[in-house]
Amino acid sequence: MAKKTILFIMNPISGTTSKAGIPNKIKQYLDHEKFDYEIRMTEYAGHASEIAREAKDRGIDVVVAVGGDGTVNEVARAIVHSHSALGIIPCGSGNGLARHLLIPMNIRKSIDIINACEIRDLDYGVINDLPFFCTCGMGFDAFVSQKFAESGKRGPISYAEQILKVGLKYEPETYEIEDENGTNKYEAFLISCANASQYGNNAYIAPQASMSDGLMDVIIMEPFDILEAPLINIEMFNKTLDTNSKIKTFRCKQLHVHRSQKGFIHYDGDPVEAGEDINIHLEEKGIKMLINPFTDRSQRRPTKFQNAAAELLNELNNIRTEVKRKFLPEK
Repeated sequence: MAKKTILFIMNPISGTTSKAGIPNKIKQYLDHEKFDYEIRMTEYAGHASEIAREAKDRGIDVVVAVGGDGTVNEVARAIVHSHSALGIIPCGSGNGLARHLLIPMNIRKSIDIINACEIRDLDYGVINDLPFFCTCGMGFDAFVSQKFAESGKRGPISYAEQILKVGLKYEPETYEIEDENGTNKYEAFLISCANASQYGNNAYIAPQASMSDGLMDVIIMEPFDILEAPLINIEMFNKTLDTNSKIKTFRCKQLHVHRSQKGFIHYDGDPVEAGEDINIHLEEKGIKMLINPFTDRSQRRPTKFQNAAAELLNELNNIRTEVKRKFLPEK
């Protein structure tokens, strides 16, 4: 059987850890009987897309993004609707798409996934002509993405800092949302459209989202009080956000959103300014991706963190109930 061609596109500055040893690990652990490979380094913003587009035009079988969600997005959007499949070696600060696909965070194990080379046709989304593969949105998460980008720092701690700085001051907006079933108006803290289940760092904004169902999961987070904020945060990490009474969810193929003023939107965490009208749609089975063939998602056990989060969630619910009983009596 003829060897497949594979190109690794590496962003040397994404994420929070050094990638100096990755080329040697690729050389050591990649199955050379299956693949002829090369490695290219990115040199500036947008370079990953240029390299990936060239690889697609050359008929490269697999294009691997070595970096975080920004690098993954750059590579993926250049090879949609083509013969080339996307692979991921995750080494960014969030790794949302890799985590959704159950790609191991360990470099050697992620190379094992590449060696297995199981390829599926999966969905991706488009917001105002910008492709996204995990999530897009507007409101608070886009606002935080913009502040996060301005800070120049990476990682979950920096992201949490931005949330704490601006979260309590953020004012909800009114949105008019039109999908295949009609038009509705909402006051919302944020609106997110999810192709995959999480933002990154195992923060599940859409726990039930699938990349192969031909539908986006739309999440509308209604305004909430300060006592509910810790619960929402824990539920996001505990995969139970969709059970919260402040969360409205539905699925659709396309969406039009009208808001009262322009502002930021985000696609896979990258912020960009947009106007009052925003169009979002799903491209069904529009990209080939390498998936993890060794893990049954339905049998995956909760992590220690998720078990701890469940216990903390119960405690917070009890505290919130007691605080409301004492200080916010019913009229």
